Amino acid sequence: MNLRRLIPIFDSSVSNWALEARLLRWLTLIWLFVGLIMLFSASYPVADARQNDGLYYFKRQLLWVLVSLIGFNIIVNSPLQKILGLSHWFLLLFLGLIFVTLIPGLGKKAFDAARWIAIGPIPIQPSELIKPFLVLQSARLFGQWERISWRVRLAWLGVFGLVLLGILAQPNLSTTGLCGMTIWLIALAAGLPYKYLGGTAIGGVMLALLSISIKEYQRKRVMSFLNPWADATGDGYQLVQSLLAVGSGKTWGAGYGLSQQKLFYLPIQDTDFIFAVFAEEFGFVGSMVLLVLLATFATLGLVVALKAKNIVHRLVAIGVTTLMVGQSLLHIGVATGSLPTTGLPLPMFSYGGNSMIASLIAAGLLIRVARESSEAEVVPLRKPLLENGSRRRAFHKTRN
Repeated sequence: MNLRRLIPIFDSSVSNWALEARLLRWLTLIWLFVGLIMLFSASYPVADARQNDGLYYFKRQLLWVLVSLIGFNIIVNSPLQKILGLSHWFLLLFLGLIFVTLIPGLGKKAFDAARWIAIGPIPIQPSELIKPFLVLQSARLFGQWERISWRVRLAWLGVFGLVLLGILAQPNLSTTGLCGMTIWLIALAAGLPYKYLGGTAIGGVMLALLSISIKEYQRKRVMSFLNPWADATGDGYQLVQSLLAVGSGKTWGAGYGLSQQKLFYLPIQDTDFIFAVFAEEFGFVGSMVLLVLLATFATLGLVVALKAKNIVHRLVAIGVTTLMVGQSLLHIGVATGSLPTTGLPLPMFSYGGNSMIASLIAAGLLIRVARESSEAEVVPLRKPLLENGSRRRAFHKTRN
């Protein structure tokens, strides 16, 4: 492998990529750059207070970005068929790790949820890392639905069910909902019968309602979401402070680095509520620019999906687009009070190595689909030209 390809800015093969692949690559790098400068601003006060180093979280995030970019470029330069052939092993690995987090003493808790495994100083969050491989295996299953037996279908549907139940048991309702929605939309795009899709959707809603009825903190979040000002210093505190941050941004924002809510008013401002800090510093205009970036990414993702000749590749593109853009919109919805408070990070903005790795791997998969779709269109057109050229040369030789 050419080692220069592991570093995005030195990848000389980019000039030969399809237009959609090049646009997605630059859009991903812009998204990443904006996310890093936003994390620098949002995390500085809390890092200075907790670690006596305002750059603590930013420096750690830079290390994760370097690791993630290596994975990103490996994905971008690897055949998708090979990646699909390995996806089930990674899915089963992270599924096992999800259930390891539920074992007392092995799972690392934060905010009453056991979502991490500590391997030395490195925290592993399998519910984040499993997302791109869940997309790959869902596309692989539903893209070949008519050609496989019911035994294989039920086996993998059972695995997907275990993934969702394992994440829900941590508990992590928001990630469970996002993963379930992604699988469901991939199945919808694959053309599965509506009776299966309808039954699954009803079952998912019932499971979510059951979880909310059992978990008191989830029920309180829903109630506080409906009227956060009723308990502005209790259950509604996070949302109230987030709304104050978003509202304080007004049209043009307070200016980069000048957010007041990040100064220990807004909780977890470097992860779950980083968009609120962004909205305060860049205002309505900056927020609209970010939404345009997400809309452009979604549009390119759908164009790539429509141009893909292989049904599995098309479903991968749809799944990745749903995952990246859907998670971003859910995060923004929480920060603006449009949705109940959840713990979803904003891809490539929020602090966390696991989220960064999952996001860049997902983006790399979409770019790889774009590359292979264009190559599939170009190669058949060149072969006849080569054959005709060979025939002409042979004809001239015989005449000479």
